Amino acid sequence: MTTATDGRFTGTGVLVTGAASGIGRRIGERFAAEGARVVCLDRVVPHATDHLACAVVADVGDESSVAAAFDDAAATVGGLSVVVHCAGIHHLAPLTATSVEAWQRVNDVNALGTFLVTRAAGAHMIARGDGGRVVNIASMAAKQGGAHEAAYAASKAAVVALSRVAALEWGPHGITVNAVCPGYVPTEMGADSRTEEDVRRWSSLSPLGRLGTPDDVAGLVLFLASAEGAYLTGQALNVTGGMAMH
Repeated sequence: MTTATDGRFTGTGVLVTGAASGIGRRIGERFAAEGARVVCLDRVVPHATDHLACAVVADVGDESSVAAAFDDAAATVGGLSVVVHCAGIHHLAPLTATSVEAWQRVNDVNALGTFLVTRAAGAHMIARGDGGRVVNIASMAAKQGGAHEAAYAASKAAVVALSRVAALEWGPHGITVNAVCPGYVPTEMGADSRTEEDVRRWSSLSPLGRLGTPDDVAGLVLFLASAEGAYLTGQALNVTGGMAMH
C-alpha cells in the first residue's frame, strides 16, 4: 500500500491518464505518497487501487468520454489542480509500410487524446479560477524522431506543440503547461518488440549507461506540479539520461 510520506500535495486533486500501468501508474503512486487525492483515468481499471481516490474508465480519444470522466473526477476529489496526461500508444513500422489506419490509430490516442484532455483540463481550471498545472508526457521522439516511428514521433511532436500553445493562452489564468520527453523507459508498452540486445544498445547511448525508470519521469512531473516548478511553462523537458540534449 502506498502511504503518505510528505505533505507537499496534501488534499490536492490530481488526475493522471494512462495510470493503470507503467509510467502513469508510478506517477499516480508518487502523488498519492505525497498526500494527493489521485484519480486514475484509463481504458481499464488498475489491478491495485489502494493509492487512488477513484478510477475512471474512459477513452482519451473520445470527446464525450473525456468530458464525462473530468466531471466524475472533479466531483470525486473536489476539483482538479493537477492533470498529467500519460496515456499513449506506440507503433513501429518503416515509413513506407505505415498504413493510414495505423497513422490514424496512433494519432487518435496520442495527438487527439492530448488535445481533448488538455482542453478539458484548461476549461476546468479556468472555471475554478485558482490556477493549475498540466503536464503532458511526450517523448524523446518528438525532438529527434526515430527510425520506424513515423506515426509515433509525429504524434508526440504534436504533444509538445499543443503544450506550448496552451501555456501561452492560459498563463494569464495562473495555469502552467509543460511537456516531459522521456527517452527509453522499459514498461509494458513495447515489451513485445523489445529484446535484450535492444536494451544493451539503447543503454550505451546514454552517458549514464542505463535506461530510464518510471521514477525518473515521475520525479520531474512532481517537480513541475510543485511550488518549486511554478515559473516553468511551455517547456519540453528531457528525461533521457543525456541521449537528447536539446
